[in-house]
Amino acid sequence: MNPVTIGPHYCGRGQSLLVIAGPCVIETEELTLSIALSLKKISDELSLPLIFKASFDKANRTSVDAYRGPGMSKGLAILARVKQSTSLPVTTDIHLPEQAGPAAEVCDLLQIPAFLARQTDLLVAAAHTGRPVHVKKGQFLAPWDMKHVVGKLQASGCQNILLGERGSFFGYGRLVNDMRCIPQMQSLGVPVIFDATHSVQEPGGLGASTGGNRDMVEPLARAAIAIGADGLFLETHPLPDCSPSDGPNMIPLDQFAAILRRLLHLRRAVEEIS
Repeated sequence: MNPVTIGPHYCGRGQSLLVIAGPCVIETEELTLSIALSLKKISDELSLPLIFKASFDKANRTSVDAYRGPGMSKGLAILARVKQSTSLPVTTDIHLPEQAGPAAEVCDLLQIPAFLARQTDLLVAAAHTGRPVHVKKGQFLAPWDMKHVVGKLQASGCQNILLGERGSFFGYGRLVNDMRCIPQMQSLGVPVIFDATHSVQEPGGLGASTGGNRDMVEPLARAAIAIGADGLFLETHPLPDCSPSDGPNMIPLDQFAAILRRLLHLRRAVEEIS
């Protein structure tokens, strides 16, 4: 259970820092594959275990008019192409129990969005696929409440469980990180991923869409590594400000490798004193 196995990678005690990275949402096959190939190159250069992430549907957009993605059938086909072309493990969000099975046929890891962390039927369906499951802590949940999420997954047969920290509501339109959440959730016996890009969101901050401050991504990721996070979740895009989803939070792709090098340098320092 700790460490957990995800495709060819391991995450948790005594393992290398795991990175889950990719664009927020699938736009076109060409763009998605281009980003994945860039991340594959970075992964190889840094000897870094990396899982490619992109969503086929963003079901919790602020506005009804917001772009959601290509849908499950087309989106999973694109993720299958990414996996075939890059050999990277892939992951995506699921929002409904009936999406778990089809997603598991393609994805090495299933991701449960923070707003759905308590949805029992969704957790059970994900567990029954036999795939590892990454559940992001709800912005409204205390870290110790995630023991019930872990319990639901374990009771349904899932032992490869990751929990994600992505900030907590602090008034309206703002998230803050309590870094104590990371060791507190690790005490449940599972590895913890720090979601650095969603942690800088400002929900509804742009009126009809979510705002954010990407300048805070690296400082928060440094803090998470310093306190012992097992992995990082980082969204990236060649032109974040042109992305139809979460642009203000994403790291420009041409800055991604340099940021990871700095974070890995810090990780090595933390390992030396642990």
